[in-house]
Amino acid sequence: MAAAFLMALLALSLLGFGVEGFGGRVQNVGTVGDRAITANQYARAMQNELRALQGQFGQPITMEQARLFGMDQLVLEQLVTSAVLDNEAARLGVSAGDATVQREIMQIPAFQGLDGQIDREAYRFALQNAGMNEAEFEATIREDVARTILQLSVIGGASAPDLIVTPLMEYQAQTRDISVTTLTAANLPQPVGQPDAATLQAFYDAQTDRYMQPEGKRIAYAIITPDMLVDTLEVDEDILRAAYEARRAQFSQPERRLVERLVFPDLASAEAALERLTAGDTSFEGLVAERGLLLDDTDMGDVSRADLGTAAEAVFALTEPGIAGPVETSLGPALFRMNAILAAQEVSFEDVREDLQAEQLSDLARRVLADDYDLYEDLLAGGATVAQLAEETDMRSGQLEWRPGQTEGIAAYESVRNAAQGLNAGDFAEIGFLEDGGLFALEFIEALPAAPRPLEDIRTQVITDWQNQQILDGLRLVAEDLERAIQSGTEADTAIAPIRFDGLRRTDFLPDLPRELVALGFDMEPGEIRSFNGANRIYLVQLHAVASPDLMLEDVANLRAALEVQVEQSIAQDLFGYFAASLRQSTPIQINQQMIDAVQANF
Repeated sequence: MAAAFLMALLALSLLGFGVEGFGGRVQNVGTVGDRAITANQYARAMQNELRALQGQFGQPITMEQARLFGMDQLVLEQLVTSAVLDNEAARLGVSAGDATVQREIMQIPAFQGLDGQIDREAYRFALQNAGMNEAEFEATIREDVARTILQLSVIGGASAPDLIVTPLMEYQAQTRDISVTTLTAANLPQPVGQPDAATLQAFYDAQTDRYMQPEGKRIAYAIITPDMLVDTLEVDEDILRAAYEARRAQFSQPERRLVERLVFPDLASAEAALERLTAGDTSFEGLVAERGLLLDDTDMGDVSRADLGTAAEAVFALTEPGIAGPVETSLGPALFRMNAILAAQEVSFEDVREDLQAEQLSDLARRVLADDYDLYEDLLAGGATVAQLAEETDMRSGQLEWRPGQTEGIAAYESVRNAAQGLNAGDFAEIGFLEDGGLFALEFIEALPAAPRPLEDIRTQVITDWQNQQILDGLRLVAEDLERAIQSGTEADTAIAPIRFDGLRRTDFLPDLPRELVALGFDMEPGEIRSFNGANRIYLVQLHAVASPDLMLEDVANLRAALEVQVEQSIAQDLFGYFAASLRQSTPIQINQQMIDAVQANF
């Protein structure tokens, strides 16, 4: 609607996004009947759409990108359609009076002052920033109102036919009563065992399509990690002791307490609570509940003297679990329950020497590898292959049969997987960094076609699939017998009880059952029974009854009202679309592409 366009335009204007004019004389990008589409109109519309697109993507949009989205044509089509409607409104003598225009302007929040009345200065300022004067804007409002009157006259007779609404209601709000019987391996006469080697091989050979590996690549690699270097490096004892001293706080922990804190509004309340605790009239948990709290809200965890502040002396004076306080804290008077004493811990240098040495050696190995990066790069630049790189350095070589999804061996490194993904025949080997600070290089050998995974690699999966297949085959026989019993009316004699769901709608979910069962129930006729296969179970679904929507129910009545609105709006939109299209066919339209290009060049 044109009104929406005007509101967006005015909002942008108030933000200071003006549109510069295209000279003193009127320049048009097109004419529609007796109506002209000026360059300024087209520029403002383009600017409005550009800002909206930029807000959607969160980044600046160039004019070239806007053309790729077809935005320039969309804006032109909207302006042409508006001009066609303006032309028809003028031909029919449809117009808006001054009072109507004034009322529309006064309802625009951007023009209102603190008292809710129109602010003339804000009005002029917004129009000035938009590159418009009052006369132009008021003419635009007048045209907008006239188009609205014309539109309402076209769509005023639109209504939602019962022949459309009723079938939609029947589809969306119809209910069905179904029952579901779940058959599992427990319902088989005998349990499914393990397949022998020949049976498993035959099953695998018949199902190889299920176990295919995607196409891949055979890749030669050279790799070196910090762990490969640590045995060749040494760390000075002084460095280890310095590392220990730097982390002494981690290795030396003071005595701590497991503490809970309950804060009260005043000291009198805290003392009264302590008296009740001492007398045995209540418990700490009871006091917490009285305060509307949970025990988790009072838990301070394991704390040291420094963590407790003013409460430290009282809490640490306890030699066994108990209550301390009341103590004034920054949160107010509080009682503290001490639940356990954690003795001070002192970890000696000798106890952690090996761990510190491993850490320091690992850091040193990473630094060595970073320093040697240029050496490896120079060897590759000199024509060395990946295999030769491993021969001349400490790197280790090997081959990798890489396929998408592989995470074993060196493919456990994400950097290797990414490099393998992009590696192609003819690519030069490059040194890459591993996540742990190591280095690697890859070299393409050959492409690997899609192929079945070896049975030995997926034996457990194939056995499970075979067992599931045997379960389903056995359950089909059980299901057939059960279906015959149900149809003959002897289902009460069976040991398998169905679960009934009455008043089921298409959008409902069945607890712990596949979503497809609902759709299946709505594809059946009353009395019909169908089966649905799961991975290793079968569901028997029986449809008992179909009920049309009950319009006396509030949610059904609301649904019908919503459907009527949707159908009516859709019909109205189609009617107005046909009307505008017929006007376009009978109205002379001329487009000035050179002027359009000139406007776009300014963005």
